[in-house]
Amino acid sequence: MRNYFIKILLVSSIYSFGQNINDAIRYSQTDLSGTARFTGMSGAFGALGADLSAVILNPAGSTFFNNNHAGITLRNFNVNNNANYFGTKNSEIKSSLDISQAGGVFVFENAKKSDWSKIAVTINYESTANFDNQVISKGVGNYSVGNYFLSYANTGNNGNPIPLEFVTRLPNESIGELYEYLGTNLGNQSFAAQQAMLAYYGQSYIIDATDLSNPNSSYFSLVPTGANYVQKNEFESTGFNGKLTLNGAIQYKDFISFGLNINSHFVDYTQITTFTERNDYVNTNLDYTVRDIQFNNELYTYGTGISVQLGTIIKPVKQLRIGLSYQSPTWYRLNDELTQSLSAQSINLNGEIPREYADPGVTLVYEPYKVRTAGNFSGSLAYIFGKKGVLSFDCIYKNQDGIKLGPKSDFSSENDYITDVLKNTFDFRLGGEYKIQKFSLRGGYRFEESPYENGRTIGDLTGYSGGIGYNFGKIKLDASYVYSQRFYDQQFFTQGFTDYSTVNSKNHSISTTVTFEF
Repeated sequence: MRNYFIKILLVSSIYSFGQNINDAIRYSQTDLSGTARFTGMSGAFGALGADLSAVILNPAGSTFFNNNHAGITLRNFNVNNNANYFGTKNSEIKSSLDISQAGGVFVFENAKKSDWSKIAVTINYESTANFDNQVISKGVGNYSVGNYFLSYANTGNNGNPIPLEFVTRLPNESIGELYEYLGTNLGNQSFAAQQAMLAYYGQSYIIDATDLSNPNSSYFSLVPTGANYVQKNEFESTGFNGKLTLNGAIQYKDFISFGLNINSHFVDYTQITTFTERNDYVNTNLDYTVRDIQFNNELYTYGTGISVQLGTIIKPVKQLRIGLSYQSPTWYRLNDELTQSLSAQSINLNGEIPREYADPGVTLVYEPYKVRTAGNFSGSLAYIFGKKGVLSFDCIYKNQDGIKLGPKSDFSSENDYITDVLKNTFDFRLGGEYKIQKFSLRGGYRFEESPYENGRTIGDLTGYSGGIGYNFGKIKLDASYVYSQRFYDQQFFTQGFTDYSTVNSKNHSISTTVTFEF
């Protein structure tokens, strides 16, 4: 008789669930967000300062404010995903509205005669990533998702088949009870055993044992081979990655400024996937054949992180500014909750069999894990054309090799894989502003290299922006439009069944900022 941990859903070994490079990359990627002035110039603000979002890029920038300053930004974010799966194309659009920035800066001039002429203190919030997204991929594949479950059943986490006792229910034992037992008692084998159990003959009837008399039997799939598999993967995510920044900066002789940011990060991410498959196999002489499958997964991730930034801006001459800054990695502590269900319909010699459902009705709450994102260095140049405008250029070097999962002892193989497939990258931003009396016209360009050596898993990003502003005096109103595009491969599962769709993702955002001087 098994011993159950009644109502205890905390899984002691999360690492069987498979936190991987996708999680690390997700929280390392950031949107171009912030004030409309900042986004209208594609974020090329590392040497300019005097903008609340510029402070997020280079902490020394807050000393270039002349007065106390507050602002808030509202953004409409729109993503258009065009997926191509084995030649079948599908397009989906997802829109959302958020507050992408809100904050204020307090400027203190030194009343005494001192070379340290100004101190600035800033508190600012920014939405660094909007996770609202939807991708639907559908087409006719060459392999069945049944291979995903078969792979876990035959190899587990140690290369050996999952023992039959872990996929077979005891008399009067529910699917949920067995699913929970596997999650809390098998250590690194937990997730593999759960996937095998859901698909096994007594649950959804997708796989079966080769030799029922052998407790360590291998498994085979009841999905027919050589068929055409009509497949559809529905992916939807919601949530955000936010950053609250406390900034302090000081200026020396109107020549050089130094700044420090302490950043608190918070993640709230939900991902729902539904994978469906139907094959065209015509049953002739088999007594049990799987005809269609539906596999549902819902993942909820939440947690916090911390990072620091250092920066300086130098003014060798009045018109020229040079900026240098360092962004530390962000150290996250994250939590995952997972809900799964699986169903399949089969046929035999007598026709269709009623659909079998493997729905544990259990949400697994995993132990916290760690993600360290990439740190970066940036160098910036800006030229000020008197009161007419500015031209600015930023180059950002990202240490993608620094991305790691933790604890290290539990993720050694995954971290080795991250090192093998990722590369250090450069991002480039160019922005300009031209003033016509109280109006300001802005434009920008940015390019972000793919973090992958193959340049395909996530491709390069190219973006353009434009904006306009009007100065009412103590109040300023700005608006911007940002466009970006990149290709990436969306892999549905991590093993056994590794087909993917190619997605052309086009992002559009419109931001409006109102700022006040006081």
